[in-house]
Amino acid sequence: MDEPILVERREGWRVVTLNRPASLNAFDGAMHEALAAALEEAAADTTCRALLLTGAGRGFCAGQDLAAIGPETDLGDTIERYFNPLVRRIRALAVPVVCAVNGVAAGAGANLALACDIVLAARSARFVQAFVKIGLVPDSGGTWFLPRLVGEARARALAMTGEPVKAEQAESWGLIWRAVDDAALRSEAEALTAHLATQPTQAIAAIKRALDAGAANGLDAQLDLERDLQGVLGQTPDYREGVQAFLEKRSAVFTGAAA
Repeated sequence: MDEPILVERREGWRVVTLNRPASLNAFDGAMHEALAAALEEAAADTTCRALLLTGAGRGFCAGQDLAAIGPETDLGDTIERYFNPLVRRIRALAVPVVCAVNGVAAGAGANLALACDIVLAARSARFVQAFVKIGLVPDSGGTWFLPRLVGEARARALAMTGEPVKAEQAESWGLIWRAVDDAALRSEAEALTAHLATQPTQAIAAIKRALDAGAANGLDAQLDLERDLQGVLGQTPDYREGVQAFLEKRSAVFTGAAA
């Protein structure tokens, strides 16, 4: 039996691949558990400074595998046990997470992609808030991500109609960072992830923290947070290296080490 999650270790970063292509990488319990383990292992590895998430086969992720749950399943319990911890785990990672969306990203699969830091999508990819088609509300952070990324009007329409959004439209709306040619998706995503793995890791972790906090903070609280983060980052080896490299007119060599 194939492993539901594949992990490739590269120098300073990892590729994590959803690997249930026959079901468009829809989630069952085994894939949830394997992905949680892969993310926890990456978080514990101090040499892992970036992560790429993608899907095997012709689609990124079709969300929950409806064939794996019965009509009497408590969906709230499924969300609490699996999907909410997954989104929280991805958002809490102290390293940048790049998502390469190949093909359809539907339901929780779409919102799994949106939970990542930077999303690239093949031009053939589609993002679908499919929940309404089976009488449900967007979950896995969908009702939080959508209005922040595309605005209230578009978020309501996408959630209420379940209409698909093509990759180029998603880029135009700000739902994702970039749409790329299908043949170039993997190479561009890998190049971006490899680049991020060479950047000041502590600064990137602080950027993630500040941007997430800014969704709830007022200006005064956010200014204070920026001050505090900058005070810590100013003591790191990467800050000293960055300044020295600037003065010497050379490329900086960052290690990601903490202060």
